[in-house]
Amino acid sequence: MSGFYARGIEATVPEIMQPKPLSMSDQPVVAIIGGGVSGAGVAYHLARANVGERPVIMVFEPRAELGRGLAYDTDDPAHRINVPAAKMSLQPDDLGEFQAWIDARDAVADDPGARQPDGMLFPRRRLFGEYVASLLKPLLEEGVVLHNRARVTGLERRGGRWSIQDDKGGVAEADIVAIATSHPPPAAPGRLAASLAAHPRFVADTTKPGALGVIGRHDRVLVIGNGLTAADVIASLAERGHRGPVTAISRRGLRSRGHAPMPQPLFGEFVSDAAHSAVSLLRRIRAAIRAAEAQGISWHGVIDQVRAQGHDLWQALPIAERRRIVRHLRPYWDVHRFRIAPQVEAVLDAAIAAGRLEIVAGSVADARIEGELVLCTLQPRYQRQPLERSYDAIVVTTGPAHGGILETQPWLAALAANGHLSLDPTGLGLACTEQSEAIGPSGKAGPSLLISGPLARGTFGELMGLPQVTEHAFFVAGEIAAKLRQAATNTRPA
Repeated sequence: MSGFYARGIEATVPEIMQPKPLSMSDQPVVAIIGGGVSGAGVAYHLARANVGERPVIMVFEPRAELGRGLAYDTDDPAHRINVPAAKMSLQPDDLGEFQAWIDARDAVADDPGARQPDGMLFPRRRLFGEYVASLLKPLLEEGVVLHNRARVTGLERRGGRWSIQDDKGGVAEADIVAIATSHPPPAAPGRLAASLAAHPRFVADTTKPGALGVIGRHDRVLVIGNGLTAADVIASLAERGHRGPVTAISRRGLRSRGHAPMPQPLFGEFVSDAAHSAVSLLRRIRAAIRAAEAQGISWHGVIDQVRAQGHDLWQALPIAERRRIVRHLRPYWDVHRFRIAPQVEAVLDAAIAAGRLEIVAGSVADARIEGELVLCTLQPRYQRQPLERSYDAIVVTTGPAHGGILETQPWLAALAANGHLSLDPTGLGLACTEQSEAIGPSGKAGPSLLISGPLARGTFGELMGLPQVTEHAFFVAGEIAAKLRQAATNTRPA
């Protein structure tokens, strides 16, 4: 592991970072809200940590299995992992575990398209969820981890502990809570959502099961957004036999990039004398890309190095500069950092070559329903003259609306109203400390409420790719383990 996550679960916490003493019950209870990769990862690593008396580890997740979450619970055969299997793992120190798991089970025997000519595997996304679930299974069977198949509806601080209400009518108490909920759904522009809400083929949230089933084989489709989700949608439509024209529109018209033809070495050094502004960091990255090209190394090696050093780079930037990056540079980072699987890239390339896919830089200036059609006015970014187009279906793929996370679930909004949660100033999720402790509106951190996964991105920087998510889950488990050990020491008789 690299950077901030390098200290493991058994590491000694420096004196200045010692967690505040917590008063706990005889057998401490840790509740994890969300059982996707992030939440399952925290449960897995905490269950394996040496914390003295074993805590009760309870995961609230309505899905049948832990470890799948939103990303890896899909049955769509077009949805593939975006990282080679050899670099996917729940173990930060054993990146080859998923690949070994696949090989031991011949798990892609029914998926001949998974293996690329260079031997790299890009299996269907659901398979990774199956792998994570298999790691949690023995812990569940032994009762080390408890799976509460319910949605959390309320979380309150009562009498020094957390009271958790769920949609099955259950009430549980916990000493420590880790929020590991999923990304918020995408948010269509308000005016557009209001004007098209009544149309039967306006797909505002592609994560809903069967969302694309309303689109016909020859429908003209407008995809709003052009990142990973848009690529998944276009690939899914092609898998279903869709042959109609597709327009993908985004503000900058940036299409997600693919992987390098062959592995590239990391290139560049950005941490020593780290940049303190968005502009200077951008200049250094561009200079490194030029230097890499001169040595026959593609931009992939430079971007991967920036990602590897991302936490330290992010920490060196003032809040104002982080906001500037989010506002101006994030789209460019996303399309280079979050690469599409080769199989998906091939689908997009073929659609462009056949004239079925058009990528437009611009915005939707207006849209209205007329019969079964949606009449749209598209405003290209570099043209004065708008384009008038008719579509049969509209699909929103603008990415998670991180800034609206508190409105997605009432219990999150209630936590904020009661002084326990606040939005990160960058707009990337929830505010938390370097120890991943949630920060309330007053600026005060709560030692018993932690944030795990992408919702902590505003503090930790790069927290969307799987390697960083699993590292962060390991880190949060380590923070909780340290709190449990400290609490046990405080309650031990003198």
